[in-house]
Amino acid sequence: MGLASFLIRRSINMVITVLGVIFIMFIITHVITPNPAVAWAGPHPVPSIVEAITKEYHLNDPIYVQFYYFLLAVFQGDWGEDPMYHQPIIQLIDTYFPRTLELTIAAMIVIIVLGILTGAIAAVRKNTPTDYTIRAFYLVTWSMPPFLVAMLLQLAIAYGLRLLPATGLANPLLPMPKPITGMPTIDALIEGDWPFFWSSLRHLILPATALALVAFGIISRLIRNSMIDIASKPFIRTAIMKGLRERDVVFKHMLRNALIPAITVLALTFASLLAGAVVIEDVFSWTGMGWLLTQALYQQDYPLVMAGTFIVAIGIVVANLVADILYAVVDPRIKLE
Repeated sequence: MGLASFLIRRSINMVITVLGVIFIMFIITHVITPNPAVAWAGPHPVPSIVEAITKEYHLNDPIYVQFYYFLLAVFQGDWGEDPMYHQPIIQLIDTYFPRTLELTIAAMIVIIVLGILTGAIAAVRKNTPTDYTIRAFYLVTWSMPPFLVAMLLQLAIAYGLRLLPATGLANPLLPMPKPITGMPTIDALIEGDWPFFWSSLRHLILPATALALVAFGIISRLIRNSMIDIASKPFIRTAIMKGLRERDVVFKHMLRNALIPAITVLALTFASLLAGAVVIEDVFSWTGMGWLLTQALYQQDYPLVMAGTFIVAIGIVVANLVADILYAVVDPRIKLE
């Protein structure tokens, strides 16, 4: 199958998937909040405000009519004004989503370095105490709830050793850099705002590490098993018989080939991190999209929940598509089917 045909079919599947996710969330939020206009009007709702909100969001119409208007707004790129924050929803997403993206990218860097390093060491030291320790460590972090990993890191590093800040995006006394990319650390680096850059980087380390610890075991285990499997291949025995150094055999032959299946998993891991950032951001008060969605759930602000769910769903399906394409690109034996 050609690349164009593959992309068309996957794009259709992506649209169906996203619509399904939106529809499920739409039904759930309406069940949870039977009369949202009252909740959005504030602690002391005024009848005129409740009536205006009801009219704006078509809350008196049948649910399928409400869903139609929501989809129409989504595809027009106009999600209206948020009833709780009184700002355009698209503006809120533009402010908060890049922060989640920054956290996810930082976590991916930790996952790549830690996963590949521990996986390679475990493979080379197979069935030794080093191998058992690495496998036990990633199994423990893999099986723990993300909020527990985050809280343990907070207790140990921030409150116990006092090495890093426990919460926040950066020092609140420092002015935010101009939003070039929307990612505070990157924007500060671009502008040369070094005080904010170092403050933001220190605040980023703990949540990124917590997010990475939950998922790095997948890469570590995959690298280990792939390298052990590759070690028994004829071309590895040939390389050893030629007298190549162990380091060259491990890194140029075993690890290089073991990275092929890891590329797909890394793309899928990126998608899962976007969704998993919700819990981590709430624990560390990292004011990204996950934190915003948590606050929206507390306030029964389902227009914002729906918009955030749409963005996250788009990120996940795109990451899946990228994973499939990368796998076919790096391994010529794989065909797009």
